[in-house]
Amino acid sequence: MFRPVRRRSTVDAAHADKVRQKAGRFRVLIIGRANSGKTTILKKVCNSAEEPAIYSGEGVSRGLHDINNEMIFKSNPRFIFHDSRGFEAGNTAELSYVKNFIVQRAKKRRLRDRVHAIWYCIPLNDNRPVTKAEVDFFSECGTGHAHSSYSAVPVIVLFTKLDALDDKGYQMIFKDNPDISHDDAAEQAPVRAQKLFDEMLPKLPIFTSRYPPKNHVVLRGMNLPEANCNQLLEVTAAALDDETLQLLFVATQQANLKICTTHAIGE
Repeated sequence: MFRPVRRRSTVDAAHADKVRQKAGRFRVLIIGRANSGKTTILKKVCNSAEEPAIYSGEGVSRGLHDINNEMIFKSNPRFIFHDSRGFEAGNTAELSYVKNFIVQRAKKRRLRDRVHAIWYCIPLNDNRPVTKAEVDFFSECGTGHAHSSYSAVPVIVLFTKLDALDDKGYQMIFKDNPDISHDDAAEQAPVRAQKLFDEMLPKLPIFTSRYPPKNHVVLRGMNLPEANCNQLLEVTAAALDDETLQLLFVATQQANLKICTTHAIGE
């Protein structure tokens, strides 16, 4: 289980405000195939029930999907999101498009214009959750800032829809214990699903690739009202090696007391 690293900043609030004004908003590229749960996750992160406003370089955009467009939720405008549709097997054009976007953003001189974190969504409702598309991305897409002293952009993998493994866990419980009641099997299914995922995780090739993810989280039941993305936010905060980005990210999390105290600055 992930344990956040407590890294208390030594800067005061005045300096933190100056950093935020210079660095702007925290910019995230979210990647994932269709129905991987991206929009649901972003709404949870921003505590929003509404769709985001989408801005192109010419203002509000309602046109075709474009990774360069900026998605901003009214409920938390300190985030800027860029959305990639993900890669279908054999679709080299989309992979090249995303690689180019990452490279061009890495070359930006101003911190406010760079991508600060990448969230890569991989749904678990598929027999083969990691496809050649994911292998290609983590083999080919380095995220370093080529023209600055900043560290590479951290990539966090979001394994979504863990509850999709509940049915398989349920069936395995009955196979192991045919006399168990349906209610007991249903109650134990989420635990078995987690075990199935834990057994699968070390075998996934993305973690031994040339550019492995910095960390990962596992999400279940994100469609439920009580679901949240606190673990994702904690993992992202811990993955940021630069203090300026830490301050910028903490500024997005005023309602998340745990993150604000783990990565605390002066009041």
